[in-house]
This record gives sequence, structure tokens and C-alpha cells, in this order.
Amino acid sequence: MSQDKQRILIVEDDFYIHDLYERQLTKEGFEVKVAENGEDASALLKEFEPNLVLLDLMLPKKSGFDVLKEIKGTEALKGMVVLLLTNVTQDDSIKEGFKLGADGYLVKSAYTPSQVVSEIRNFLQTT
Repeated sequence: MSQDKQRILIVEDDFYIHDLYERQLTKEGFEVKVAENGEDASALLKEFEPNLVLLDLMLPKKSGFDVLKEIKGTEALKGMVVLLLTNVTQDDSIKEGFKLGADGYLVKSAYTPSQVVSEIRNFLQTT
């Protein structure tokens, strides 16, 4: 595995969605791991040390908001780019995500996988 590959952690409980993004991102040259719940995400954050986390909000065992709080509240993790990729569109949730430190907020139904990859590339280039 190349040392300069960007690492992305997908935190998504829907198999079809995380499989789609995992394939797309791998094809684009990223090193990708998937966590299907918030607890698994917490373990992988420290082990995998991703450059970017693609985070759903509605997760089993631990919410995406809790994972985001953990990332931004942990000195060794707080520099990670976190993009929320969710279908939660309530203004309160969007505001809460940014208040907790999310770098971006993407609505699943509004973006194609190639658009999400483009957004990921943009965020990684600017950080």
C-alpha cells in the first residue's frame, strides 16, 4: 500500500450506501475503511487514522453527533476533516453539525457518488 494514499473512513450503517461509496472511493485511489456503527467508528478512528471521515448522523450504538464530538474533542483526532453525509435536513441538525465542528454537510439524496468524491477532493486539498 502506498504511503501517500489519502485514507477515508466511511461511517454508514446502510450496506448499499457504504458499499457504493467504498467502491467509488477505492476506484479513485483512496484507502477506505467502513464502520457500520458509531462504536466501530470510534475504534477505527485511532487505528486507521483517516484524513477524512464521511459520517452519517443516524447510526446504531452511537450517533454521528457523538462520533463528531469525540473527533473534535480529542487532541489527536481534532484535525481530521469530517464531512457529514446524511439525509437529515432539519436546520437544527445542520447547525448542530457545524457547531460541533463538521467541515461540510452533504445531503445524500442531493449528491451523486462522483459529486461526493469531488467534494472530498476539494476538502482534502484545502486542509
